[in-house]
Amino acid sequence: MSWWRVDTGTLARTRFVISPLAEALAGLKTLHRGSAAHVGEHQWLAAHLSSYRNRLAGDPVTATLVRAALGRRWNATFLTPTPLGDGGCTFVGELEQVRSTPPAAVRADLEESLNGPLPSLLRRDDLAQRAADLLEWVWTEAVEPSWPRRLRIIEADIVARTARLGLHGWATALNEMRPEMRWLGDDRLQITVCDSPSLELSRGQLMFVPVTLNQSWVCWDVPPVDHRRSRSARRYAVVYPCSGILADDDLRAAPQALAALLGPARAELLTLLDTPKTTTQLVALTGLPLGSVGRHLRILREAHLAQRRRAGRSVLYFRTPTGQTLVAAQFSGSDGLTDRW
Repeated sequence: MSWWRVDTGTLARTRFVISPLAEALAGLKTLHRGSAAHVGEHQWLAAHLSSYRNRLAGDPVTATLVRAALGRRWNATFLTPTPLGDGGCTFVGELEQVRSTPPAAVRADLEESLNGPLPSLLRRDDLAQRAADLLEWVWTEAVEPSWPRRLRIIEADIVARTARLGLHGWATALNEMRPEMRWLGDDRLQITVCDSPSLELSRGQLMFVPVTLNQSWVCWDVPPVDHRRSRSARRYAVVYPCSGILADDDLRAAPQALAALLGPARAELLTLLDTPKTTTQLVALTGLPLGSVGRHLRILREAHLAQRRRAGRSVLYFRTPTGQTLVAAQFSGSDGLTDRW
């Protein structure tokens, strides 16, 4: 078992961070795995897996690099840098962390992820550049076109988890974030059940980074002198799969008959209320203005298709039995999926 000791000072500085590079890394890991966790991922893989494999087939050095960097137990540290966390992260800015890794550090990280010597094909100095080029390809071809949609899902996840944190505290919020992670008490956060060194996070900054694909990993800063795990690291991050499912717009859209009956916006909102959500979450998921969401929710309430209740400082909206029956009738016999929370 591996755990991190998170003192109260570190916990007070903990925050959620959006990282475009983490989203691209999740895409790379999913493409490398070549299997999907749900329908949304399956459709995304179907669109991009062939191009990804063709690209690697023409570049055996990068193909070998990816297999080495995404080891069975550890990711190569240089490939999963800690997000900058400055509130204005750009993909280009974050990618520079990968691209600028010294060659000796890259080779050391790969030997650690392989738990053995490097293949002869990887005894070269351009590995960081090759890794950055591949991540840039994943971002440009497979992530950036749907980034606005992904960003709404990520933002909605942060809103939901922040509300849960305010209601139930860190123990509950952390236990539901990623497999094998849970709060043990006594300032200890279990990261994984695998045996690995524990870390002290005192005086550090801890970040939680949601991604839309079903991937999870941890990363931390490494002092320049020793590019390996160290208790003196200053920034730590847990990347976790957010609770909204990534799906194509066709799968996510409300049925046409329901949209014709209620109007497209109200049909979409009713479809999203499969579990209680705040207006802030609905704004993040739909991209509609707050005032419009409020007006549509009022109409749904007046039609007895939705209700609301207060949970702490938040007001949650959810479908009534009538609303549930109406939506279920539209989806019966269909494989359509909505975002799930």
